[in-house]
Formats: sequence, structure tokens, C-alpha cells
Amino acid sequence: MGYKTLKGFGSARLIVKKSVFIGYASPAKTEEEARKFIAKIKNHHGDATHNVSAYIINDGRNFAVRYDDDGEPKGSSGKPILNVIQNRGLSNVVVVVTRYFGGMKLGYGGLVKAYSDAASRAIDKAGIVDVYETERFEATFPYNLFHAVKKTVEDAGGRIIWEEYGQLVKFTVETRKGEAERLMELLRERTKGRVGLRALFMLED
Repeated sequence: MGYKTLKGFGSARLIVKKSVFIGYASPAKTEEEARKFIAKIKNHHGDATHNVSAYIINDGRNFAVRYDDDGEPKGSSGKPILNVIQNRGLSNVVVVVTRYFGGMKLGYGGLVKAYSDAASRAIDKAGIVDVYETERFEATFPYNLFHAVKKTVEDAGGRIIWEEYGQLVKFTVETRKGEAERLMELLRERTKGRVGLRALFMLED
């Protein structure tokens, strides 16, 4: 089970009919993190006309979807930002778009476009990453199998996260959840059973 989220923080600024829109996007693992991020932006832009926000939290146990128009006409701002997050297929993400009114009204459609564009640009700046659950196992083998084991792991999409060198080589290998058993079987085949394998069980946070 995996999901898409943001690599990190991103911000973008655009001007529409003299109004300044500043989009901020950030990953957030919990609803509390999302709320703190929104509060931080609101505090930073306390003089802004509006600080519109939206977030989606889904960690497999907790699910929350919220948006706030912050004084803009209903449905013209918070929902469009949420739609951008949903259309990108993102989870555990919070976006705030700050607006400084420039004296010219944009109309309902203009607001929807401006808030959507600011949110989308901030997300682009933050970058998108795939997150997936993993499992690990330990592989122990003689030195003459080093390249065969390493290549088999990497070609199968696994990742060597720890290497130890003693009388034998020991790798700690990480794979996507559900793929460890298949990779271990492949290693047994490629090394004609000369690799020692042991599943490692990770504790949940």
C-alpha cells in the first residue's frame, strides 16, 4: 500500500489583476501538523486579506479532508485548492494560499482559477514523491558472491541499506512490502543456495 505526497516545502507567487497570491505547500503526516502549518502561515501573513487552506491526511489509520475559504465566497477558493490536491492523487499534504487584495474584483471564476493556479505551482515547487510500506531481510554470503547478490537485489528493485564485512558479507535489504519473499527466492536460485537469508521484522511507529 503506497501513496503520493510532497518531497518537501514549496512556495509560488503570482499576480492576478493586482491581487497577489502566494501558495505554500507542505507534507503533513497528521491533522495536527497540517493545522500548525496553516497557523504558521496565517501568523506570518497576518496582514493578508485571506489565508485560504486545504489538506488531506490519510495514514491508513486516520483520514481527514478539510478546506477553509477564510472569508472568500463559498466554494471559490478552499474547495478548488482541495481539488488540486485530489486531482494530483496526493495524501498527507497541506496547502495554504495567501491573498493580498489589489483593488480589482476577480469574479467567482477568476478566484477559482487564481487559487487553483497558486496551489498547483506551490505543489510543483515542492515536488511529488511515492511513499510505500517496506519490509527488510538480511542476506549473508561469501565474498565471491558479492556482485551477483548486489546485482540481483538492485535489478529486482530492492535497496541495500546496510553493509557489514567480516568473515562473510552481510547485507540488510529493503523492498516494497510483499516483495521480500520473491527476492529471497531469487537470491537462493542465483547463488545455488549459498546465501543465508533471514526476514527482519520492523516495529511500527
